[in-house]
Amino acid sequence: MVRASSLLIGKELSRDYRLVRLRGRGAFGSVWEAITPDGLPVALKFLPCNDQMSTSLEIRAIQAINHLYHPNLIPVEQVWCYRRYVVATMPLAEGSLSDLLEVYRSEYGTPIAATDLFRYMSQVALALDFLNKRQHFVDGRHVAYQHCDIKPSNLLLFEETVKITDFGLASPTSSPLRFHRRGGTPDFMAPEVLQGRLSDWTDQFSLAVTYCQLRGGRLPFPPMSAMPERTHIRPAPDLTMLPDKERPIVARALALAPQDRWPSSTDLVNALKKVAR
Repeated sequence: MVRASSLLIGKELSRDYRLVRLRGRGAFGSVWEAITPDGLPVALKFLPCNDQMSTSLEIRAIQAINHLYHPNLIPVEQVWCYRRYVVATMPLAEGSLSDLLEVYRSEYGTPIAATDLFRYMSQVALALDFLNKRQHFVDGRHVAYQHCDIKPSNLLLFEETVKITDFGLASPTSSPLRFHRRGGTPDFMAPEVLQGRLSDWTDQFSLAVTYCQLRGGRLPFPPMSAMPERTHIRPAPDLTMLPDKERPIVARALALAPQDRWPSSTDLVNALKKVAR
């Protein structure tokens, strides 16, 4: 956890960035709005260097994804060090889909309207299918990438465009299923990740959980306050927050066996759009 005493509003960092306000805080770091030396607003993500190996893996993951271009992936402009933190400099978003959900709840008393949600979900699905396809040439082989931490707060809004952020856990895959370190946000993690594996459909599972929260206002599984044991088995999802016609579509994306899910995230979203009302 980032200590409040070391990062303060108005503080100038070694590269002459000035912190303006805290925009978000999670298990792995914090995001601040800041001003560049040229007076431009940016977002700075601070990752504490508590574990040298984990920090090294996160930096490598960020740098690897940053070599890929897609309009719905947020670029990391710089990665640098400040005291005991690794700092990533990124464009400043207006907010996240998590923030948008709170706006809808506050103003309308409902989750995000279907017309708005599907516009954003389609963009996220396209970006995930781009990442998840085994088409990226790295170290002499073609690999796919799984983001490994898809959730509403990692989907940032830039006017009508949504961009995926937070690539610290992104992992390359050269086979449909492989062993993988357990990491991410437990409430959104696919069952194979909870067991220490990674599949070609891991991000799709997390996208389906994200959809439940944004469309229906809650998660499909009981919340978890901490990482469960490897032996943990997710219960059958409770999808009563969704319209009847959408439930079997989302249930397929939440299948325990990865290969039983939809062929792609776009297939999932397109199927939902056909029955949505």
